[in-house]
Amino acid sequence: MKFVNLPVKIFLLLSLFSCNSVLAVDQVYTGYFSHKAISGFDAVAYFSEQKPVRGSAKFTLEYKGADWYFSSQHNLNKFKKNPDYFLPQYGGYCAWAMAGNKTASGNAPFWTIYQDKLYLNYDQDTQDLWLANKDNLIKKAAKNWAKMDKK
Repeated sequence: MKFVNLPVKIFLLLSLFSCNSVLAVDQVYTGYFSHKAISGFDAVAYFSEQKPVRGSAKFTLEYKGADWYFSSQHNLNKFKKNPDYFLPQYGGYCAWAMAGNKTASGNAPFWTIYQDKLYLNYDQDTQDLWLANKDNLIKKAAKNWAKMDKK
């Protein structure tokens, strides 16, 4: 039996995992050990209160394979009427990473509403980079998101 040497194995593994567009991604980012969209923050509150607001287990809804939490019945009802309006772009993955054809978690405190759409970023430095060139990055991210194999 012939064995592939270790550096070749490592190269093959890294090649496989660096090509995100071939890999399947969840429609909505929830992390590895959770089914909570936006880490349990209320998607509607970003629009109505202009800030991240933690949702409550009393007001939840399963949508696109994720559990969505809301701070009130009113916000839950608004989401039910038009969920696509409130969904974070790119399934809640980091908008800046998606522009580079990569995936990274979008984190609730690092958000922007731009042209009536919610965008999340990984951290403050990443958000600053995204904000500096958001129009161009949105175009790239939208193309890359459309090519992702979503499960």
